[in-house]
Amino acid sequence: MTSFKIHLRGVPNVISVDRCAAKPLYQQIYDSFRTRIIDGQLRPARLVPSSRELARELRVSRLPVLNAYAQLIAEGYFESRAGAGTFVASSLPGAAKGRSANVASPITLANRRVAKEAARLPRYERPSWAASLGAFQVGQPDLHRFPIEIWLRLVARYSRSMRVKALQYGDALGRADLREVIATYLRTSRGVRCEPEQIMVVSGSQQALDLATRVLLDVGSSAWIEEPGYWLVHRVLQARGCRAMPVPVDDEGLDVSAGVKLARKARGVFVAPSHQYPLGVTMSASRRLQLLEWTRSAGAWIIEDDYDSEYRYDTMPIASLQGLDTNGRVIYIGSFSKVMFPSLRLGYLVIPPDLVERFAAMRETMDICPADIAQAVTAEFIREGHFARHIRRMRPIYAERRRVLGATVLGDEAGMHLAILVRRLQNDAKIASKAAKESLWVSALSGLYLGGVRQQGFILGFGNTNLSQIAPAVQQLKKLLAP
Repeated sequence: MTSFKIHLRGVPNVISVDRCAAKPLYQQIYDSFRTRIIDGQLRPARLVPSSRELARELRVSRLPVLNAYAQLIAEGYFESRAGAGTFVASSLPGAAKGRSANVASPITLANRRVAKEAARLPRYERPSWAASLGAFQVGQPDLHRFPIEIWLRLVARYSRSMRVKALQYGDALGRADLREVIATYLRTSRGVRCEPEQIMVVSGSQQALDLATRVLLDVGSSAWIEEPGYWLVHRVLQARGCRAMPVPVDDEGLDVSAGVKLARKARGVFVAPSHQYPLGVTMSASRRLQLLEWTRSAGAWIIEDDYDSEYRYDTMPIASLQGLDTNGRVIYIGSFSKVMFPSLRLGYLVIPPDLVERFAAMRETMDICPADIAQAVTAEFIREGHFARHIRRMRPIYAERRRVLGATVLGDEAGMHLAILVRRLQNDAKIASKAAKESLWVSALSGLYLGGVRQQGFILGFGNTNLSQIAPAVQQLKKLLAP
């Protein structure tokens, strides 16, 4: 290490270089000066050593010093005065002049302003179960059984035939070929009434929920949510500054009468009628018709989240709520994450025709358009029949895992999770935290309530839990529950 001490009154400063470092010499000199200027150690209008003097003291050639000085001048940190030398720029902000070199003001959110929408959200912490796979993870399909070889073959085919057009910005609604196959699939398997022009491809169902909220709800609007319900719906409404009105769910689904009593004039309702999360119940026909009638009379919107309806075991798949709607009041949301794989980040909305342009305008402000490659490959995956075959292959596998669980559960007719109520339990979140340390990823039921009365229990995902894992995992959970 070779160092040079700059002798400026009141500035005990060292500019140093290390010839063994990977960083170029000019970059080291530049960084040293820039850091000390920003920290207030070198103040505006102070003379700095000439390039010859600094090069001689550092025992380096003059070229890296000249390059560093040129960059500092170009960025406005230095200024050169003909016949006088090189100085720290006198135009630098006054805040830098008065700042003590030894006293740094701590940077915390408490003394910095952010938008109210961001400030009201809970602290972000990556869920512990997201770091690794384990028994009973919720929302996780069996990734080992996904036909990755077929997927990779389609990716390779796309890459070989890729055209320049694919490098351009795409349509805010998504690729036309993917929207076409999605519309066909939804009409035939989900009873959704739609045309490709109504489909918007998005980055997963979470973006769909956020987008629908932005388009349909104003700040301060109230919206019904299922109680208990999907926790990220709570976050979406928080971020928008809307009031979430928790409406109880019973064995027929969302209690519409209770919702009307709670907030008759709510602007919208978030509901998963085919397979409610987390209780897994299916909304009855009478409740569906009640809900549609309320939205018609109240001028409200239904955001239908159909997140895992492909897997139903004892009956045929339940038709969508959107298929019953004759007033264009339902926005239907679907996702490929549960059927294919989560990192695909591909979902879709079915939008009433008169709202498509508004959704597209809002989407354009968020991320312009979805990525092309995932759309193109997914379209081929569906068109060639791999999507339907994968669903048919996985349905009996998931059904057997559900059967082997053999517990008294809720919502065991569809999907890839079960809910267990534990009435004498005092703190399901504490048990879930202990279970996580043993790679047992159960989710606490109480955390999915927004109101004061909270059921104790657990959500068990069995999508990525093999048959051989289930019995030992259940025994682990029983030991944790033992008094």
